[in-house]
Amino acid sequence: MTTPEPLGRRERKKAATRKNISDVATKMFLERGFDNVSIREVADAADVSPTTVFAHFPQKEALVFDEDDEQRDRLVSAVRERADGVTINRSIHDFYASEIGVNLDEHGEDVARIFMRFLNATPALRDYAAKMWLRHEDALAAAIAAEFDLPEPTAEIRVYSRFVLQLQLLVTDSDDQFATLEAGFIVLENGWGAVERRLAKE
Repeated sequence: MTTPEPLGRRERKKAATRKNISDVATKMFLERGFDNVSIREVADAADVSPTTVFAHFPQKEALVFDEDDEQRDRLVSAVRERADGVTINRSIHDFYASEIGVNLDEHGEDVARIFMRFLNATPALRDYAAKMWLRHEDALAAAIAAEFDLPEPTAEIRVYSRFVLQLQLLVTDSDDQFATLEAGFIVLENGWGAVERRLAKE
């Protein structure tokens, strides 16, 4: 595994500006509602110009999600850099579990719940979040195919990639994220048939 090159001063400044704009915008949206805050108001509060806001975020919805590329890279790395003997399914499970833990540690359960209520109450943001996350499907499928020395993903790999990304959206919406995560990966690991047979016996 190669160690990524440290960001230069210019890149660090850009990343800090982007994060500040997103943090300011999210705070304003939570306080006043997404539709009641303009880009100009966000720019003024973040002490930048509207042009700078659009340079970092192509549309208003993107202001709430400032880690799209980083999330994609972490997801792909979970597959590529997993330890010997760890399955792809387990590595993605552990990645999701880690992301949940980091979010709760950083923001707290109450803040996370408030943010999810805000997200779910704002259709434009909910739709954007789902489309944003599912954009990672091609990158994930390509990474999995590469692990098996395949020139391109098979139908099974593409189906699995879609399912595992949809599962993350379901986990995010859940009141008990860890329980939903475990249930989802049991189905992914063993298939629905095994679950149906178990339920039929109960």
